[in-house]
Amino acid sequence: MLKLTDLKPGIIFKFENNPYIVITSEHSKSGRGGAIMRTKIKNLKTKAIVSRTYKGSDSFEEIELERKKSQFLYREKNKLHFMDLENFDQFEIEKNQLGSDIDYLKEAENINIIFYQGTPISIDMPIKVNLKVEYTEPGFKGNTQSTTFKPARLETGAEIEVPLFININDIIVVDTRSGNYVERVNNS
Repeated sequence: MLKLTDLKPGIIFKFENNPYIVITSEHSKSGRGGAIMRTKIKNLKTKAIVSRTYKGSDSFEEIELERKKSQFLYREKNKLHFMDLENFDQFEIEKNQLGSDIDYLKEAENINIIFYQGTPISIDMPIKVNLKVEYTEPGFKGNTQSTTFKPARLETGAEIEVPLFININDIIVVDTRSGNYVERVNNS
């Protein structure tokens, strides 16, 4: 069992019969009252994020999740198809189950799939991914640094805002947590 002080970002526990991951946690102690923990937690099945406050006496059931190295094969309507890299079994996950993570997932990419009670529920996206810009308006000569942004479509179909100096076929780094542009990768 986990105690209140164990609820740190990244910890996965069982709450209301579902697996949740702690996104943020803030410990607070006021005067004569007991300690409390304010948290934002994310349901790994539905991707819903909720805020909860827990008291010092609360305890939490730690759960076992299985991670399997898999390869993303292709998208089909409302499903994503993967292959287990150990036994080559293929399986599918509903798009709506993965939330915005799929916006940055490239075909043939190897990724960890999280299983709960034998069912795939989520993917472990890296924090940063390199993606090619498929389309954006042309940049201007001399726009090497700017705080002005323009829309761009990436090779996965995701649309994000990029600086004016980014061009078609540039490889950029994207933060998968926020969907924000981080930097351009040198093409040298």
